[in-house]
Amino acid sequence: MSDPQNRLDLLEQLLPVARRAGAVIMDIYRTDFEVRGKADASPVTEADERAEALILPALAELTPEIPVIAEEAVAAGQIPEVGERFWLVDPLDGTREFVSRNGEFTVNIGLIEQGQPVLGVVFAPALDRVFAGAVAAAAFTEEEGKRRAIAVREPPEEGLTVVASRSHGDPAALEGFLQGRRIAQLRSAGSSLKVCLVAAGEADLYPRLGRTMEWDIAAGHAVLAAAGGRITRVDGEPLTYGKPDFANPHFVAWGFSD
Repeated sequence: MSDPQNRLDLLEQLLPVARRAGAVIMDIYRTDFEVRGKADASPVTEADERAEALILPALAELTPEIPVIAEEAVAAGQIPEVGERFWLVDPLDGTREFVSRNGEFTVNIGLIEQGQPVLGVVFAPALDRVFAGAVAAAAFTEEEGKRRAIAVREPPEEGLTVVASRSHGDPAALEGFLQGRRIAQLRSAGSSLKVCLVAAGEADLYPRLGRTMEWDIAAGHAVLAAAGGRITRVDGEPLTYGKPDFANPHFVAWGFSD
């Protein structure tokens, strides 16, 4: 799988899986769906569960040898042993955005190798926008049936465009982190779209100074890495995957070298 062409081939096979999961989500989005609370008090809907039920067998068919860590399965206590390679799946990232019906939710499917994401698909079905990337191969977005390559940008002279969480976050901590930087614009967005906006050169920086899980960001991290960006911990060290509890420390998504 370390061969870039093999990664790209697998990425192309993932795209229809993400789109089918997105179609299931949109079917439920158009109804008067029920919202329940999980043990950690986060919301879950039938859309999360049905999308995951579609993705898991598709991955088992594509790569039967690679274990899958999926958000709803983990919540149900189904946590397979992981080694050097494993999938991280969030079938509906941004459930709060889904519930509030603002369209900023995504299907996230990412592949980890040796602690780092190497390919990922992020699909925002309500926006009909795909972000995809395979490290050392390609990064692109698809909108209205058209595909175009994406890459991070050099920060504009007028200052950075910073993206922040729409439903989570600590404004005081964000202000402290940004102190001393020239900021042109602060944008709010939901789900892993924030990482993808940096990857697409539509923003420059995304500090996440709050709790996330590995499946929340693995796919977006892969897209960002393929587009020439990076994610680090706040202390500058690399963000790694496969931690015992799959919880992330605070991190920063960069479109430029600091």
